Amino acid sequence: AFHYAPANRDFVAPDGERPPLIVISHGGPTGMATSTLKLATQFWTSRGFAVLDVNYGGSSGFGRAYQDALRGNWGIVDVEDCVSAARFLTKRGLADPRRLIIRGGSAGGFTTLCALAFHDVFQAGASYFGVSDLQGLDDDSHKFESHYNTYLIAPAPQAEALYLQRSPSHHSDRLNSPMIFFQGLDDKVVPPQQSEIMVTALKSRGVPVAYLAFEGEGHGFRRAENIQRSLEAELSFYAQIFGFDLADSVDPVTIDNL
Repeated sequence: AFHYAPANRDFVAPDGERPPLIVISHGGPTGMATSTLKLATQFWTSRGFAVLDVNYGGSSGFGRAYQDALRGNWGIVDVEDCVSAARFLTKRGLADPRRLIIRGGSAGGFTTLCALAFHDVFQAGASYFGVSDLQGLDDDSHKFESHYNTYLIAPAPQAEALYLQRSPSHHSDRLNSPMIFFQGLDDKVVPPQQSEIMVTALKSRGVPVAYLAFEGEGHGFRRAENIQRSLEAELSFYAQIFGFDLADSVDPVTIDNL
C-alpha cells in the first residue's frame, strides 16, 4: 500500500489532531495501485486528508500467487486487506479512527460497498460506478469480461448462492454509514441501476446518502467539469458528514437523511 500524509504549505493541523483517512480500493479488481503522480491524491492530501492506496490480495505486479489470492475470493480478500490497512494506520496514530473513509470505482466500488456492509470500521464511503449486484453484473457483462466472475467468484451453478451472499445490494440493511454515489448514465460496463438500487435502499432506511449522475458519461468520467464536480461534491459530502468547514468555495452536495 502507498500512504500519503496530509501536506499543505499554507495550513498546519492543530497539535495532537490525527487526520481523516481515505482508503482507496482500486478497480480491476486485479489492477494495481502505483506511486505515480495522481492529481486526485494531491487534491485530498492538500485538503487535510491522509490517503492510503491499497494493493490488496489479487492485485497485479506482485507475482502469480499474490494475484491468485483473489481467485474465488472477490469481496473477501480485497475487503479484509483494506480493513486491515485502515486499522494498521490508526493503531500507529496516523489516522483518526472516527473519520475513516473508503472509496473506489467499478470493482473498487464493490470492495467499498462490501467493506461498509460487512465490517464496522469505516464511517463513510464513496462509490464511483461501483458494482453492487453480482448477478446483475454477470447478466450485463460485456464480451471481454464474460467469464471474469467465474475466476473471481465461482463457476455456475455454485456462483448463484455466492452472488447472493456477497452482493451488497442483498445486504443493504447492514450498511449504516453515510454514502455518496457517482454514476455515468451511459455506462455499459456497470449500468446505472447498480448504483441506483443501493441509493434507493439506503434512502428508504434513513441512511445519509447522496447521488450524482452525469449525462453523457460512461464507465469512468472524461469531461473535466464532471471530474471537478465529483471531487468537490465528495469533499462537500465529507465536510457535512464529519462537521468541518471548507477552505474552498464549492457547491454543496445535497445529502438525503442528514
